[in-house]
Amino acid sequence: MPSNVTRIEDLADAHVGVVGMGRTGRAVLEALSTLGARVSVYDERQESLEDLPAAAASACAGSPGRLAQALTEQRPRLLVVSPGVPATGPVLAAAAACGIETWSEVELAWRLQRASARPDMPWVAVTGTDGKTTTVGMLAAILTAAGLNAPAVGNIGAPVVTTVLEGGADVLAVELSSFQLHTTRTLSPLAAACLNLAPDHLDWHGGYEDYRADKARVYARTRRGAVYNCADEATCLMVREADVMEGCRAVGFTLEAPALGQVGVVDDLLVDRAWPPGRHTEGLEVATLADLAHLAPGGQAARLPAHVLADALAAAALALAHWAVARDPGAVARGLRAFAPGAHRIVTVAQGGGVTWVDDSKATNPHSAQAALTSLPAGTGVWILGGDTKGAVFDDLVRAVRPVLRGVVVVGKDQTDVLAALRARAPGTPVARIPDGDGASVMTGAVAAAGAMARPGDTVMLAPACASWDQFSSYAQRGDLFAAAALAHVEGREAP
Repeated sequence: MPSNVTRIEDLADAHVGVVGMGRTGRAVLEALSTLGARVSVYDERQESLEDLPAAAASACAGSPGRLAQALTEQRPRLLVVSPGVPATGPVLAAAAACGIETWSEVELAWRLQRASARPDMPWVAVTGTDGKTTTVGMLAAILTAAGLNAPAVGNIGAPVVTTVLEGGADVLAVELSSFQLHTTRTLSPLAAACLNLAPDHLDWHGGYEDYRADKARVYARTRRGAVYNCADEATCLMVREADVMEGCRAVGFTLEAPALGQVGVVDDLLVDRAWPPGRHTEGLEVATLADLAHLAPGGQAARLPAHVLADALAAAALALAHWAVARDPGAVARGLRAFAPGAHRIVTVAQGGGVTWVDDSKATNPHSAQAALTSLPAGTGVWILGGDTKGAVFDDLVRAVRPVLRGVVVVGKDQTDVLAALRARAPGTPVARIPDGDGASVMTGAVAAAGAMARPGDTVMLAPACASWDQFSSYAQRGDLFAAAALAHVEGREAP
């Protein structure tokens, strides 16, 4: 049985397996080759193994069962798995049965960092069901405003291992999915946050408790700040249970006035009572709502979605754990003003006739869609909903957002579950159904139906609460088609 790998130096001439030859897997292969490892690669798709670097000693393609059999036969000393390899699947089960130590790409990158010439270069880690990408982007912008080279990496941007090998960063803002955390073992971030927790990816993890446990891994060995959501009891409990380093502070973020140890909101100010020396008696203003106005529909700070404000507070709490921002707290406001939202996340894509069109195609689960929609004034929302449900239940979502709705446009190959929830929880709300078809025709039809429902002062929001794969190639394509169709509608021309 292979012995556990505990040091990067042990990988010289060691047999290492890499599962998944996407962008991250290829970055891992390159990193391992620099260490002198003998690498076997595994992927379900034969085409993913084409044009591999010479560093790959062997390659195997096939079903998860076939890959598990190959692992059992070859028994590499270490296995580095891509985030897509399910916790409950045959590959990880075979690795466990054979005693093969398993790492994520993040774990490999962390160990490379610790073995580098800059072992103490800090990482700041973020996970959560929703809001990770926005928060990490804001975090990187704040750290950059403080004069640091602070790339956003991980589940966003470049693979972490690539950035570590390049060696130019001062601090990393790291987005971590539950998939990545599942096989991350020794990470010790400067600060860490779980933004929120709602059921998601339960088939991958095997159940809610396993999903929760993997999310909670983000706090393990945190050195300076364990940041949690005061409105989400699950994250509060994670921090109370976390095995952090001595001296680490628990820091809450809240949409209310902050208590001691929290970052929150007073009138139109973002206020820190967690980090400054005078926090016991007063708070420190670090930004204003006006610094976030460009992230609100129509650029109006009064319409800023609550979850975007929560993400900004979390980013501020994390960034202030770094000494450069603590010395220059004005970097929070400068960074938030400089932050450009990622594509397809609460992005205003068209305005005309008094109607605002917002692309939130990245809202691929009910929790995320609810957060976006509930920011709208009562009765002013026209909601484009539907897609691959991933087994989600929509009753609670529809009940929560019904007060803001003027009407609903339903897309998706199978609309059964969505329509049932609308009938049960929003009776009387106008509903338009778009027939199945190619992505462009579906979105053109959805925009036309939404435009017919909308009135001046309304917002048409694409917040599907579902994955895109049934009718679109990705959530990005879905959002791009929506944006193009919305702009064409406003301009009175046919969609391209």
